[in-house]
Amino acid sequence: MKVLVTGSSGLIGSEAVRLLDRSGHVIVGIDNNMRREFFGPGGDTTWVLERLRNTTRSFTHHSLDIRDREKVLDLFKSERFDLIIHCAAQPSHDKAKDIPFIDFDVNAVGTLNLLEATRQTQPESVFVFMSTNKVYGDAPNEIPLKELSKRWDYANESDFHGVSESCRIDRTMHSLFGASKTAADVMAQEYGRYFGMNVGVFRGGCLTGEHHSGVQLHGFLSYLVKVAKAGETYSILGYKGKQVRDQIHSEDVINAFLAFAANPRPGEVYNLGGGRGNSASILECVEKIEQLLGRGVETRYVDENRKGDHICYMSDLRKFQSHFPKWKLEWSLDRILERMIDQVSS
Repeated sequence: MKVLVTGSSGLIGSEAVRLLDRSGHVIVGIDNNMRREFFGPGGDTTWVLERLRNTTRSFTHHSLDIRDREKVLDLFKSERFDLIIHCAAQPSHDKAKDIPFIDFDVNAVGTLNLLEATRQTQPESVFVFMSTNKVYGDAPNEIPLKELSKRWDYANESDFHGVSESCRIDRTMHSLFGASKTAADVMAQEYGRYFGMNVGVFRGGCLTGEHHSGVQLHGFLSYLVKVAKAGETYSILGYKGKQVRDQIHSEDVINAFLAFAANPRPGEVYNLGGGRGNSASILECVEKIEQLLGRGVETRYVDENRKGDHICYMSDLRKFQSHFPKWKLEWSLDRILERMIDQVSS
């Protein structure tokens, strides 16, 4: 199988390259290291690209900007792909407000360029789009909650499994990042539904792993581990530090993509995260890291939450699991943290 991976030096993209190469597939990667432009030296992914070049057998890299419509189309005219995994993005909820044109052009227009290039040259290919739970904006905050000693949780038994794909995506505050990803999400669905292409949309929760270049504005768990190992102070923003996220390892994400690619459902949307089993609040994550390090972690509380932020978010995985029953989470939160503590540099 020949696979195109956009954002191939990012967390999910590089995991896709690694796993696909290990399985004997041919991979073409697109990544122009815009993460450094977004986040400075801490976001530089050059080291990831070098690691991939040194450890893979069938990986070719292109420093191509997905906003360049002509060059994207030229690539699709020159090569044919069985699977396109589109992960390239401006990924920060907070950064988007400072670079609204770049954010929209990368996230929305870049996605359209890739979808249309696929339709014009190889419409039978499978196209996997890495969307985000931020398409729901702050609508999940309307779910009734209860406050526990270290976390928020859903108050009603009917919400036990978390946020489903039926949650609305309009009439809600998204952040500009959430809005640009929503535009891309709906467009990707349309290429599946309107044109009948094999497009799948995955709305990710907190995607993580030891290969994440976490920074303050993006990559919560990786950044928290990095700060903790360095003995620096981590800033907790609002909600008493009890805000809950569900963590999913990048390897489990790629296995979900491959399950879809083997039996695609045109235009389908799936929530993809760690679910209740891998959910934890910031306070709980700090506590787990302290136990693994054998020492305290310095934190600073800022009594101002991020606009449009989720108070409690767990991905309801039942739809995807019903369509692809052989897929399951292989990485528990404890296993993720143990690996990150061992491998993430401070």
